[in-house]
Amino acid sequence: MKIPLYQVDAFAGEVFSGNPAAVCPLDDWLPDAVLQAIAAENNLAETAFLVADGEDFRLRWFTPTVEVPLCGHATLASAFVVMERLHPGRASVTFHTMSGPLTVERRGAGYAMTVPRWTVRPVEAPPALDAALGAPPVEAWATDREYVLVYADEAAVRALEPDMAALERFDRECFLATAPGEDVDFVLRFFAPAVGIPEDPVTGSAQCGAAPFWAARLGRETVTSRQVSARGGALRSRMMADAVEVTGQCTLYLEGTIILPG
Repeated sequence: MKIPLYQVDAFAGEVFSGNPAAVCPLDDWLPDAVLQAIAAENNLAETAFLVADGEDFRLRWFTPTVEVPLCGHATLASAFVVMERLHPGRASVTFHTMSGPLTVERRGAGYAMTVPRWTVRPVEAPPALDAALGAPPVEAWATDREYVLVYADEAAVRALEPDMAALERFDRECFLATAPGEDVDFVLRFFAPAVGIPEDPVTGSAQCGAAPFWAARLGRETVTSRQVSARGGALRSRMMADAVEVTGQCTLYLEGTIILPG
């Protein structure tokens, strides 16, 4: 059995930046164990699998260790594959996912993706979280999925050296460290070792909570951000009534074939 494989750098205008995602178009779903094994073999933050459903597609995402309910960068990468390789010239695509329908449209040199808008509320962070992150935040907030830890400035976020093993022991799987940016509205880093992603290079789904948080704080409808991981990536997010529109570019790095027995 042969499966097409595309590796796309999402939220990147050139290769070797942004967040790499593997995208595998399928004729029909394979057993979950096979999908998970492919994702583990790819060893990227996410592998996306898509199956055509009329004019739309069904889309699922796997880290090297688990299936996840939402992944922004692999959704953007999947849209790139649909619009540039499977159906060249297509202007938009809708994916049906565990998090509901997600639509991606061409937008200039990039793509605009609609993701859910999450509520961010103040919380009292567990005392051990300061040590696990490597430095105490000045504010602690949370969504249902992640802690949103606010630091004084960009330098503080860049300097964090989290204890990944310690982060796996908290009540939430994801940790978003953020601060005002020096040349963008805010910067962030994203850690999720409990789901097989010690540090995500660029996280589209982080905009579900971080973008509304900073938009409200800054009094703006549109905010710019940069994920200050080693690879880095730039995003623009626009607030909608119950969603966030996230815009970024994609670059194809690799195109190949997975060969499975049977």
